[in-house]
Amino acid sequence: MSNATAEKRSGAPLARTMRPINNVVERWIPSALVFAIVLTLVVALLALTVTQTHPVDLVKSWGDGLSGLLAFMTQMALILLLGHMLANTRPVRKLLSKLASLPQTPVQAYLFVFVVASVASLITWGLGLVVGGLLAREVAASGRERGLRLHFPMLVAAGFSGFVVWHMGYSGSGPLTAATPDSFIAEHLGGEVVPITETTLALPNLIGAVATIVVVAVALALIAPRGKDRIVELEIDLREQLVETEEEVVTPADRIDASRIVTLLVGAALVFYLVVHFVQGGTLTLDIVNWSFLALIFLLVKNPFEIIRLTKEAASNVGEILLQFPLYAGILGMMTDSGLIQVFSDWFVAVSTPTTFGVLALLSAGLVNFFVPSGGGQFAVQAPILLDAAERIGVDPAIPIMAVAYGDQWTNMIQPFWALPLLAIAGLKMRDILGYTTVTLIASGLVFAAILIIWSL
Repeated sequence: MSNATAEKRSGAPLARTMRPINNVVERWIPSALVFAIVLTLVVALLALTVTQTHPVDLVKSWGDGLSGLLAFMTQMALILLLGHMLANTRPVRKLLSKLASLPQTPVQAYLFVFVVASVASLITWGLGLVVGGLLAREVAASGRERGLRLHFPMLVAAGFSGFVVWHMGYSGSGPLTAATPDSFIAEHLGGEVVPITETTLALPNLIGAVATIVVVAVALALIAPRGKDRIVELEIDLREQLVETEEEVVTPADRIDASRIVTLLVGAALVFYLVVHFVQGGTLTLDIVNWSFLALIFLLVKNPFEIIRLTKEAASNVGEILLQFPLYAGILGMMTDSGLIQVFSDWFVAVSTPTTFGVLALLSAGLVNFFVPSGGGQFAVQAPILLDAAERIGVDPAIPIMAVAYGDQWTNMIQPFWALPLLAIAGLKMRDILGYTTVTLIASGLVFAAILIIWSL
């Protein structure tokens, strides 16, 4: 956008106030992969200095641990891959295009994008990220066609703000991992599971998700540009046109790839399996979440040609995340074998009470999220520490599980890693939206802290 530079130079007071933070974020925060490498070195140094671990034993613990999250890594990759694919199926894209014309005023437009992105994020975080960016573009273009002056950076910020509730929903990696039998944290739960009825579907979390959306919506409405405030509109139509491309069908193999019957059969079979699973008393796990999204995709696509195209387009978003998980697994291996988990747990026990534990865990999770910006990766590194500490001071394991979940989604609002896919769709930079997403950070943080305090009583 040509007006982005002008926005940076002038802009609303909030944007000007956030400019120093913007500069620090863009100049000094490296890639998430570099953070994972640095964190590996930091943990190694801590293990060598505060425990009696021999360097050779530490290297062996790290190497043995590298493969410790392979199953979990696949589950996380599938959530992102399938969410991206689902958001880009023709029915979903057409639905977003139709919804874009509903807002009649600028404030309605900003809040509409936020609420829809929030709902999509509660369904699955991969879907929420893509929907936020796509809907911001659609609403901006529709508004321009109808003479509605909309501040495009705020539309995009509203779309990304919807991501602030993802870990409270259907694809929350922390609660789902705790509910999955034989997961990597099972030993820290005494070999048991914590069902989602005690975490995701618990009343405090459900009320908290609604309260977060309401409070953030009010905050966004209060800071929305009005009157003579500078408006940076979408100058060109950045929407990708929904072109009904048809693959050339020549051979019998082509006819199979162009047949909808194939995908419908797989989708129907997956739905039947899911019904049987739940009827026979099965619970919601990471695998079940992924198979439900896969079933939707197979039912919504036109034919195998389309699902192959969607897979290729989504795959580029998965690579960087996959490379980080072995490093997180190695970190977990070092912390477990060296006894570093016990050291950190001792500190938490020393400074916490059963009432303050949740808020302190939230603050620590929000900080760790800067260095481990993957919800699944962060849960692998931090959950064992907090679960051990919680058991020692008599805190319900649901509290540390949800504290890590809330902390992860909370500081995502000023951590650029997960904003990158959405910003790429919108053609903006992090500094263009950070003034607004910081308000989301403040508003949501107050709600998260209140939830955990009430939950701990």
